[in-house]
Amino acid sequence: APLCCASVVNAIIFSAFGESSRLWDEKVERRAALLAAANTEGGGDASAAAAAALPRDSFGKTFACGSIAGFAQSFIICPMEHIKCRLQVQHGAGAADSLYRGPFDALYKIVTNHGISGLFRGMCVTWWREIPAFGLYFSTYDYIKDTGNRLFANENGEVKDWHAWGASAFAGGTSGCFTWLVIYPFDIIKTTVQTAPWDAPRADLKIVNITRALIRENGWRFMFRGLGVTLMRAFPVNATVFPVYEFTLDHLVSSGIGGRD
Repeated sequence: APLCCASVVNAIIFSAFGESSRLWDEKVERRAALLAAANTEGGGDASAAAAAALPRDSFGKTFACGSIAGFAQSFIICPMEHIKCRLQVQHGAGAADSLYRGPFDALYKIVTNHGISGLFRGMCVTWWREIPAFGLYFSTYDYIKDTGNRLFANENGEVKDWHAWGASAFAGGTSGCFTWLVIYPFDIIKTTVQTAPWDAPRADLKIVNITRALIRENGWRFMFRGLGVTLMRAFPVNATVFPVYEFTLDHLVSSGIGGRD
């Protein structure tokens, strides 16, 4: 994604994840606690005990909230990557396929000639990529980070700051690479959809038809073309994102600007 939009995309991702996590705690876990208390004798104490006994930050919760974050940011990432892909497949000024002079020119011409729906071409396959990807991304991150913190913890369960940052960085890089490994074929399909000729038949742009055509013409390995470079980029990027996010959030909370629910 273009550098100028990276901060916006990450802000949407982490805001959506945080808000959906808060709503999960309020609605899902609270309701489960009340149901557990209803089946337990003892009144208020039983309700508190049932709530305390519920698992927190479970894989299911993290996957669901991460998926919501992926859905939310799809509305930004889809048109943004569509414009990027159109610009990248051009052969330079003067070439027959050189239709756009830059991102804003591409935005204007796509909307003018093909409408808002044209700008959001590839939205369906973007959802197929982003929704499970971010569910997997956040859930594997939490699992790996928690495992690392348990390994580094002393006999009192305390973890030194630099061990915690190291666990966060390793978990971020590993979860980012693992997620790309799983969903990479959808990225290939999305790029094919978004760079197809504007007059391509709608049937040719269906996910199943594109997948069959790509494998038939290029073999199944084509669906992972460029994966190595993507993983080389994914590890350092994601190893940086989570520690910086958690460091910033902790300082905002300690300054009284934000809060953790």
